[in-house]
Amino acid sequence: MEGLTARIEALDWDEIASGMHERGYVILPKLISGKQCKALIDLYDDPSGYRKTVVMERYRFGLGEYKYFDYPLPRTIQSLREQLYPKLAPITNLWMNVLKIDRQFPSSFKALQEQCHENDQLKPTPLILKYGKGGFNTLHQDLYGEVYFPIQAVLLLNEPGLDFEGGEFVLVQQTPRAQSKAIVLQPKKGDMLLFTTHFRPVKGKRGYYRANMKHGVSELRTGKRYALGIIFHDAMR
Repeated sequence: MEGLTARIEALDWDEIASGMHERGYVILPKLISGKQCKALIDLYDDPSGYRKTVVMERYRFGLGEYKYFDYPLPRTIQSLREQLYPKLAPITNLWMNVLKIDRQFPSSFKALQEQCHENDQLKPTPLILKYGKGGFNTLHQDLYGEVYFPIQAVLLLNEPGLDFEGGEFVLVQQTPRAQSKAIVLQPKKGDMLLFTTHFRPVKGKRGYYRANMKHGVSELRTGKRYALGIIFHDAMR
């Protein structure tokens, strides 16, 4: 994982923090290699290593399927969780400060995980998602319990325009007493999208206010789309 560690350390984290604060999302281009993308896709059909499979249509979540990894996580996924979290915690703590929320997140991923486990959130939440033609994911938030980290990530594992058409990532920001704002993004293969899990601070005339945000995936017109979701907090079930 030395190459991945070097890429994460080489990123301009001041610029990333600024982008997250201003927009609630940032795309990190080519964070993982094509070889790493293929290795993660190849895991999809291996029945071992997963704790739960969800068929979206059954629960009216959309059309597609996703699988939650079980502990121990694959090395790449564990490394991403451990190395990204300390970079993101200061951003979330700034959000708590400007929104006057009495909450601060610990500096290490291990400490966050301990908080989850103290609240009976013991299940891993990283997941791999697969969509076929017509597949989509309804707008939602990945909270899973009382303890949740305000930023999460998704890695696109194959190439839009080549492996599939459509399947854009959609963020919807709900502004108090106003119409919602839709943001449509299309990361490329190997790109990581960082985005808010629940809400973000927005600066208004009287200071910062809390803007609720949900995310989903638009309908695929052709092909298959694979993505890896990295959620930092654990789940109760």
